[in-house]
Amino acid sequence: MPHQDSLSALLPTAAEQAEQDARQTVLAAPLLAAFTSRLRAAVPVLALWAHGSLAHGDYRHGRSDLDLIAVLPDVPDDRLREEIAALHGQLIAEDPDAGKLHCSYPARAGLADPAAAHFTFAQGEPMDRPVTVVSRRELLDGGLLLAGEAPEALLPPVADEALRAHLRADLRDYWYPVTARPEPWQRDIWVDHGPVTAARAGIALRTGRLVTKREAIAELPSLGAPSALVADIAARRYGVPPTLTAEQRTERAEQARLFTRAAIEKALARES
Repeated sequence: MPHQDSLSALLPTAAEQAEQDARQTVLAAPLLAAFTSRLRAAVPVLALWAHGSLAHGDYRHGRSDLDLIAVLPDVPDDRLREEIAALHGQLIAEDPDAGKLHCSYPARAGLADPAAAHFTFAQGEPMDRPVTVVSRRELLDGGLLLAGEAPEALLPPVADEALRAHLRADLRDYWYPVTARPEPWQRDIWVDHGPVTAARAGIALRTGRLVTKREAIAELPSLGAPSALVADIAARRYGVPPTLTAEQRTERAEQARLFTRAAIEKALARES
């Protein structure tokens, strides 16, 4: 377990985070303004919201995703889907940071069903996926209004038990099976997301509160995460990550996989 002082040196304090959040939000403002303007010129938008770290803190420009929801009057047809995808592509060509701008495009009538899949542009490509219960809860608990109507005017409430059920299912049906496969954990994205997702879900299941990634990273040592793994995750988000040898990457992959698996087992056992 890492010494708390060493982890504190990697993580910003609450005051530092607030100051950094303000600076980072300013950095994101031109991209958000360009996207909002172009999107509203291309399609009637009833509402445009941000959730995730931009809305709730701990956003890091160029490292964090920009998680957006654009509510449309109707389900976009194939032509409009192509136009929206082209808009994203143009922004990415002009500004590489736009590759982290992910947006779902639900029709107003489809907002009532959390399981319904909606046209989305994310990770550089079009897809269909739901606006999850977690995203809905983030929006209702303080989503950032960029245009149009507020989240509470269009989204139905999210009950605590619905949130808990979603978190349990996500850990059990998606993340836990991935921990049985060694290959994905060689990649930074899985090392960063797996342990932090398990920690965030565990906290939410215990307390009913959705926390930032910073809060979850700070919790990792008390959950038994290896010191080197915690330092690696924190450095990649807040500082300069070390260069790893192939052997070190393999060791880190196994640490991340086994820790995530154990954390999920504990979280689900507590709920049973």
